[in-house]
Amino acid sequence: MSFIVWVAVLGAVLLTLALTSSYLRWMPVTTSAVCLVLGVAIGPAGLGLLKLDVKDAAFWMEHLTEVAVLFSLFVCGLKLRLPLKDRRWRVAFGLAGPVMILTIIGVCLLLHYGFALAWGPSLLIGAILAPTDPVLASLVQVNDAKDYDSVRFGLSGEAGLNDGIAFPFVILGLLFVQQSGDSEAWLGEWALKSVLWAVPAGLLTGYWMGQGIGRLTLSMRIRNADSTLSPNDYLALALIALAYVAAEEINGYGFLSVFAAGLGLRQAEVKSTGAPLMPAEHLVQPVVGHQNVEPEAAVHGDVANLQETQVAAGIMMGDMLAFGSLVERAMEVFLVTLLGVVLMGHWDWRALVIALVLFCAIRPLCVGLMPWGRLLDGRQRLLIGWFGIRGIGSFYYLFYALNHDLGPAAATLCTDLTLSVVALSILAHGISTQPMLSRYERRNQQEV
Repeated sequence: MSFIVWVAVLGAVLLTLALTSSYLRWMPVTTSAVCLVLGVAIGPAGLGLLKLDVKDAAFWMEHLTEVAVLFSLFVCGLKLRLPLKDRRWRVAFGLAGPVMILTIIGVCLLLHYGFALAWGPSLLIGAILAPTDPVLASLVQVNDAKDYDSVRFGLSGEAGLNDGIAFPFVILGLLFVQQSGDSEAWLGEWALKSVLWAVPAGLLTGYWMGQGIGRLTLSMRIRNADSTLSPNDYLALALIALAYVAAEEINGYGFLSVFAAGLGLRQAEVKSTGAPLMPAEHLVQPVVGHQNVEPEAAVHGDVANLQETQVAAGIMMGDMLAFGSLVERAMEVFLVTLLGVVLMGHWDWRALVIALVLFCAIRPLCVGLMPWGRLLDGRQRLLIGWFGIRGIGSFYYLFYALNHDLGPAAATLCTDLTLSVVALSILAHGISTQPMLSRYERRNQQEV
């Protein structure tokens, strides 16, 4: 399939979404669900306009999905403004840690005892499907940095953390598939390198870089009176790239590093502006489309009451969030459309059972077993138990496994089950997300 055809068809998909956005906004369906259906329609099972061989495309698909997850993780980190000592972080830590590990165990047991799969592939598929997705879950995450709702904050923190924390279990699954003989030696090495070192190394590296670069940038811009004209998209790209590379060079997890870099940059904004309650981007609101208006004229409230640090931080954070969200949405449309293109060729009926048990039993039970105390009420626990959206993160781990000496039989099994379960998640969660969130918001407003 020629490059021209790819560009033409995907351009048509984007145009369709742009022209129908006013209608889709009022429908109980997400953009991802629409893109999935469009992908099936233009794929081999429909009009046959696009074709894609997953095995041949595994190398560039691994890196494409990696880029998509990195941007989403960075934006996710930027939106989480609460200090780490705040008790609401316990929800995110509980979801990204114990809940995810219990989910891996649950899916592994289901595949082994329910479908008679070997332990290696069962564990690998469980690890691939366990993390919730930071790209497709944007509707259930925090709206912006001043959104401290326990459900959205917990789901956002989970999505930011568990795409990196799932990595050692994907590696463990690959080891079980590939290794034979005495397992004590490589299990010890796995625990030391992939868990005890790589997880904290990635988090600390990214957080320190985000804070350091954030403070340095703000101080330089104030010193040089360059608060409004500097290219903040360059800064976002640089911080994502450097945090990722720095963590990978010391054998840490780049996903965790990029998420932590967003957190660190946000904390640098909080400390630099001295405004713990109001995000800087809400203090400074640039006027769009008026060439003759100075950026300072768009400051919310009295300009004289704002410090130069607040203006610089507000414009920087606003530009970064806008740029990151734009890339995130574009990658979502592209990758989910490709999933639709290849879905029918990799459909596996067993995914119906796996998705049903995972979404309706394993995830809710794992959430319900956690001792949340007063952090979450019953209604919030049910919502969090349902909103375990799978997506682009699972794609990345799938292609990572395919590119690391996974045998033909295991590769086919992992590909078919992963693509099918993710597609079912996009449809099930895509149809239910907006009505459930609207009801949740209405009840919250009535209780205020």
